[in-house]
Amino acid sequence: MKSKDELLELILNDSDACNEYLCDNADVGIDMSEVDLSGSEIRDITFKNIDFTSSTFSDSQLTNVQFIECDLTSADFTRSTITECDFSNSVLNGTDFSYAVLDYCNFNEADMAGSIFQESDLSGSDLSTSFNLNACRFDDGTVWPDNDMLPDNFDGMYSSDLSSLQDDEDNEVSDY
Repeated sequence: MKSKDELLELILNDSDACNEYLCDNADVGIDMSEVDLSGSEIRDITFKNIDFTSSTFSDSQLTNVQFIECDLTSADFTRSTITECDFSNSVLNGTDFSYAVLDYCNFNEADMAGSIFQESDLSGSDLSTSFNLNACRFDDGTVWPDNDMLPDNFDGMYSSDLSSLQDDEDNEVSDY
């Protein structure tokens, strides 16, 4: 079994060898929790049933990366460019996609509870069969895909309410 550092080396430098290793060890349940892949470029890798809990992918470029049945709870994808990636059947509870661009990504049956999409661009991504999208956080700068790519019960219109944690006092002008 490779260490996290050895596997990180494969992810960053040899996608073919990485895919071969991951395929050979698909039933093992690889722990990649809390790894730092920030600022990296990752292409053409299939991750299946891997624990990426609290891992960091911020400021990265991900292209054609498959996160199939992965645990991405509290992972950080802030300011990343994510193109044609697949998050099918993954757990994305509390995953932060703030300021990220997600082009043509698939979120088939992904659990989105608590995901953060502040100022994110999800143009062309398919969230139509994702779960708990109503429990995500977003703002008026979030760009959603067309309605046919969103769950039927989802309302992507931002409204300032309790979830924004905004006090009325913050908007008042002080006389002092």
